[in-house]
Amino acid sequence: MADTNEITMNILLLGKTKSGKSSLGNSLLGSYEFESQFFPYSLTTECRLCRIRIPQFARRMGKELCLKLQVLDTPGSPHSSLTQEEVKYKIKRALSQQFAEGLHMALLVLRADIPLYYKSPTQLFLSIQDLLGPNWIYFTTVIFTHGDQLHEAQIKEDEYIRSAPKTVSSLLEKVHNRYIFRDPLDRTLRGERAILASRLLDYVRQNSYQTLQTV
Repeated sequence: MADTNEITMNILLLGKTKSGKSSLGNSLLGSYEFESQFFPYSLTTECRLCRIRIPQFARRMGKELCLKLQVLDTPGSPHSSLTQEEVKYKIKRALSQQFAEGLHMALLVLRADIPLYYKSPTQLFLSIQDLLGPNWIYFTTVIFTHGDQLHEAQIKEDEYIRSAPKTVSSLLEKVHNRYIFRDPLDRTLRGERAILASRLLDYVRQNSYQTLQTV
C-alpha cells in the first residue's frame, strides 16, 4: 500500500440475475451508484466500477485509517440480452482493466429465499473457477440477500444453513464458511455499509491483505 494510513479493498460482485448484486453494491458504497430497480429484464449489461473513501474507518498503531472501497458490479447470468460467454468475457476484461493489482474479495450473491440448485456442487465450483482461477476459494465470500424474509418466517440463520441444499452447504465449506446474511431493514445505507465493510475487512485481514491475481 502506497499510503500506510489507507487500506484498499477491491471487491467484485458476482451472482445470478435479480440476486441483488447492484443493491448490495449501493450498500457497500453507502449511496445509490448502481441502478437497482424491479424490471422484467436484466438491468446491468456492462461492468461498472465505483469507488469511495471512508475516513477514520479504523485505527492502527495509534493512527486513524482510511478505507478505500473499490466495488465492481457485473452483469448476472442467465442474462436477458447477453450470452453466458459474453458475460464471462465482460467480467474477465473488467477485472484485468480495473483490478490489475489483484482482487481482495469476490462476493457471490445468493438469494436466501430462492435455493441455489445445480446438478452438482462441482458444476458451480467449475463455473467460478473458470472465471477467477483455482485459488478462488480463498478470496470468495457468500452474501445471502433477502435475509429479512428469514426473520419474517422466524427462521434463524444457523437453521437456514443446516437445512440448505447440498450445493449451498458444499459451497460454504469450500469457501471456509465465509458468509454474511444481508438484512437492511431499519438501517441506513451508511449504517449497513459500516457492518458489511467491517466483516469483509476481517476476511481480507485473514488473507494478510493478499490479492487474487485473475489475469
